[in-house]
Amino acid sequence: MTPAQPDIRRPGAIDAAWLTRALQGAGVDAVVSGFTAKAVGTGQIGDSVRFTLSYARGGDQAPASLVGKFPSADPDSFKTGVMLGNYHREVMFYRHLADGALIRTPKCLFADVAPESGEFVLLMEDLGPAEPGNQLAGVSLEQAGLVIDEAARLHASHWEDPGLDDLPWVSGSRAAPTGPVNPEMVRALWMGFRARYAERLEPDWIEIGERVAGSYAALARPQKTPHCLTHNDFRPDNMMFATAAGGHPVTTLDWQSFAFGIGATDVAYFLAGALNPDVRRASEAALLDRYLAGLKAHGVSGYGAADLARDYARGGFLLFMTAFFAAMVVKQTPRGDDMFIQMLGSASRHILDHDALATLG
Repeated sequence: MTPAQPDIRRPGAIDAAWLTRALQGAGVDAVVSGFTAKAVGTGQIGDSVRFTLSYARGGDQAPASLVGKFPSADPDSFKTGVMLGNYHREVMFYRHLADGALIRTPKCLFADVAPESGEFVLLMEDLGPAEPGNQLAGVSLEQAGLVIDEAARLHASHWEDPGLDDLPWVSGSRAAPTGPVNPEMVRALWMGFRARYAERLEPDWIEIGERVAGSYAALARPQKTPHCLTHNDFRPDNMMFATAAGGHPVTTLDWQSFAFGIGATDVAYFLAGALNPDVRRASEAALLDRYLAGLKAHGVSGYGAADLARDYARGGFLLFMTAFFAAMVVKQTPRGDDMFIQMLGSASRHILDHDALATLG
């Protein structure tokens, strides 16, 4: 007899019977007798909760804990997640793409979404003792290399894959509906960001913001370069890293923004935001070579150093736009303020280092 599937519910409504159904539906023969729940992570659009479990019946496969992801309890953040299709998109990633993406992602035991309301649930393995990265602290050069290897695997997995172009829930695909973001919205959000954070912005950042906000239509125009499966929010906060106590070297989370996009954008997004600018400048060439070698090792051909340099130079624009866009459409917090300023400043340095403004025309 097939176990009854769980329904979609918020964290406060989760009970032992629901967790039992989720485990049994994933093939784990266990009965949960009780649990504790604790919020984890620093997500801006989704809320994550660690469930530490006790069992009336459990075996070797019964996990000590699981992590559930739910819509944000903040009304503004929830509205943003629904408007941008983030909740639906992430569930579809785990249902249909995670197994073939080559990159390390959490094992997902249950994933469901109600597209009309935006309600969703993801129940995933607890990745501890690995620990989440921190955008404000950045990563070591060794960790950066491991992440670049993961990026190459992800991008190679669906390099120039026409199948992605036919999926309406893949952002940037030919089949995707026209989204709500337009030049007027981008301009308004930039102006709001500029006013809110005026005392923290440097003149160069403001100049870039004016150019970017005025060039959104050009930036959003499809580029004639190879497309692949991309993460599109590829930064330390969305990754788990091994610790001395164990864990997988790197696991990538938060697939709300994935797209059929340009792989080098993920690479620039990560390196610009996660490394000290001086470290990035000194190690950039070697890390880009490592990325190209990774693509080649996983079967990608016909994409060389000149192609990567062109695409990588423009990659900082997504980090810049994400910073000011997200800051204005999710719940404001002190850490969020610091993070968005860090992202904007890091993106600005990358854009200037690579003379990317010249590509805007």
